[in-house]
Amino acid sequence: MQKIFVGDVQGCADELATLIERAESRFGRDFSLWVVGDVVNRGPDNRRSLSLVRELVEAGRGELVLGNHEIHFLSTVLGLRELGPNDSIGDLLAAPDVEDWLDWLRRRPLAAFGELEGQPFVMVHASVAPDWSLAEVERRARAAAASLAESREAARRFLASEATAGSPRDDLARLTRCRSIAPDGGWSSAQPEPPARPWHELWSERDHDYGVVYGHWALQGLHVAPGLRGLDTGCVHHGRGRDGFLTAWVPHASSAAPPGDDESTPREPGVPASTRVFDAPIPDECLWAIPARRRYYDPD
Repeated sequence: MQKIFVGDVQGCADELATLIERAESRFGRDFSLWVVGDVVNRGPDNRRSLSLVRELVEAGRGELVLGNHEIHFLSTVLGLRELGPNDSIGDLLAAPDVEDWLDWLRRRPLAAFGELEGQPFVMVHASVAPDWSLAEVERRARAAAASLAESREAARRFLASEATAGSPRDDLARLTRCRSIAPDGGWSSAQPEPPARPWHELWSERDHDYGVVYGHWALQGLHVAPGLRGLDTGCVHHGRGRDGFLTAWVPHASSAAPPGDDESTPREPGVPASTRVFDAPIPDECLWAIPARRRYYDPD
């Protein structure tokens, strides 16, 4: 199936529906939607947004990893968090099937893995630690996700536990919230101010053999760099001094593969497959930007 990677939706169901309609028009049913998390909150239609994603996931045509706003929802339902003034998950909390959503979401992974033309990748919401190998990402993400999936009470205890450095609770927070890393190795969800640096700069310096697809960072915007695809372009933030978009990365959407360029066609010697995907520029036609329909919320 054609993989389609989608940035933060945050309750913008109309834009997500438009994107799915475009995918169906282009690929029929032969696509899989990979969603970086934060399907809910800030925007107007969380339940519909989740329903669109869940339908594809349960049909075997989608992947969803948890974002910090899904964690906020779980924490709120489990009585660990009060709603803030900018939260918009009331439609989900008031739904008659709210407990079903609680159970479905707490069983979602924190990382999803795959390959594109032979290059392995991971999709997470916010970040991975700069030093983590792909196997380490998988080990830590699975351990943290297992604590959420075990039972409602286990999830409550886990979310209420202290996030000591290197613990599964800390790994959950890093995977869903991290943006910057300090010189001492401590991480933060804050925008990086020197001497802190963006997590992905430090990750890039390690010359990893896998790619990372992520979201979470609307202020940064679209981030395309070797091995990295950051897809949060702030659809829900439209009108706050800029235009918002729901962005998807659609590898090979250009069809471009010239005639005869299929899996049986020999590649140029010495050129790894990965140079065509994570380590290559993205053609314009492989980035789909669905404009936000209106301004959705005003935190001021």
